[in-house]
Amino acid sequence: MSLDSSLKTGGGLAGHRNVLTRAERIAKLQELGEFKDDESSALGLRKVGNRKVIAGGKAKKKKKEEATE
Repeated sequence: MSLDSSLKTGGGLAGHRNVLTRAERIAKLQELGEFKDDESSALGLRKVGNRKVIAGGKAKKKKKEEATE
């Protein structure tokens, strides 16, 4: 019996996620210098933004008229 194509994950976790696990939030806060192992608690962590950075965009195609001139 084969698996229906709608049930396949296709690497869904490899993409961008907005919701971070507690360990990921702690790592992000440590990078920012806002979480210290000896002083901070892992409970009640503040929200951490996880924005996807898009570099560049599609270049606009030049019209044929402009290209010949």
